[in-house]
Amino acid sequence: MNQTKADIELGRFISKILRHNPAVIGITLDENGWADVDELIGGISKKDRSIDRITLDRIVRENNKNRYSYNADKTKIRANQGHSVAVDVELKKAAPPPVLYHGTAAKFVDSIKNNGITKQKRQHVHLSADFETAVNVGKRHGSPVVLEIDAEVMNADGFSFWISENNVWLCEEVPAKYILFK
Repeated sequence: MNQTKADIELGRFISKILRHNPAVIGITLDENGWADVDELIGGISKKDRSIDRITLDRIVRENNKNRYSYNADKTKIRANQGHSVAVDVELKKAAPPPVLYHGTAAKFVDSIKNNGITKQKRQHVHLSADFETAVNVGKRHGSPVVLEIDAEVMNADGFSFWISENNVWLCEEVPAKYILFK
């Protein structure tokens, strides 16, 4: 399952469409974030990018972050989480493990100390259950820093948590008092 550079780039474009800007290819998402597969393929193809159903299936299957899901009959596709557009991807509310992790860059730590972790333009703050995933997320933004979140106490204090189809933990915010700064 070694993704080609072309598939990775096309996967990022699909992520942009399904999470942030479906209008870039002239499609819309329904209230639950689903896009019609044929419309997605047609819209991407109009942007001078080569894609067909076989390529889309491969990208969905081999994406290292499991970013996408098909509906039962594979006529619709959506991103599992990370949207900046208002959709309800039918997340499952769940009690988190005692500790969750947030990967970020060193340049953001002072702001997080002052403001906690905020969702910015997205619908939720993204957290992971394992340290390594958080390191990889942090690397995308610069020199990585992994923050430990006391999710058990947050949950006891009434904060809600959800888990996405691809096992990303989500919440509305993480106030600084629940973050262990090392």
